[in-house]
Amino acid sequence: MTTRPVRTALLLVAVSAAAATAAAVLKAGHWKLHIDRHLIELIAQPQPNCPHCHGEGGWWTGGAFPEMEACGCWSDRRELRLRLLPLPAWDKPPF
Repeated sequence: MTTRPVRTALLLVAVSAAAATAAAVLKAGHWKLHIDRHLIELIAQPQPNCPHCHGEGGWWTGGAFPEMEACGCWSDRRELRLRLLPLPAWDKPPF
């Protein structure tokens, strides 16, 4: 009897447990995970229990041309990026 099927089964269990743990940590830490073939990116999200923005991520400033002012519950946190493939070079603009 070989141990290869047992190792494969244990590896599958470990990978699924790691994925579930990572999803729970990202949700609890208010992070959003974006993955595509060019990069892996962790983006901070507004905290739903923030006393300043109440989970909206900011507020609108008054005036003739209102702008949104970002709340510090998410805007002061760093974005983490890992580049995988270089972006394609364009001969001419895509528009």
